[in-house]
Amino acid sequence: MSLQNKYQELINAVKQKASGDVRVVEQDDVLYIDGQVGSEQDKDALWEVYNSIDPDYRAGDLRLNLEVTGGAQYEEYVVKSGDSLSKIGAKYGIAWKTIFEANKDIIKNPDLIQPGWKLKIPAK
Repeated sequence: MSLQNKYQELINAVKQKASGDVRVVEQDDVLYIDGQVGSEQDKDALWEVYNSIDPDYRAGDLRLNLEVTGGAQYEEYVVKSGDSLSKIGAKYGIAWKTIFEANKDIIKNPDLIQPGWKLKIPAK
């Protein structure tokens, strides 16, 4: 199995959360993933994905280099019973699609959100 196949879930997650270009290079039996993310929360979430593939980071076959740019500013919102993306968007003065796009890692169907979910609300 190639390292890119082994870490495909992480590569996809990095590309989804990236705030810039992502570089993926396999060299000398080590996979290098370099990129920028918008927040420490995104960076921590990506390290959790890495840990789920390689518990305790013992394989030594991946170098994950993520820089926090702070470019994308988000506020966190906890979904309450009766909420919809449209209602949340109206509260923050943004389109529901903007919230959906920022939370594709959590929301699979924009018509189905669950109380307790923590959503990123992009700045206007």
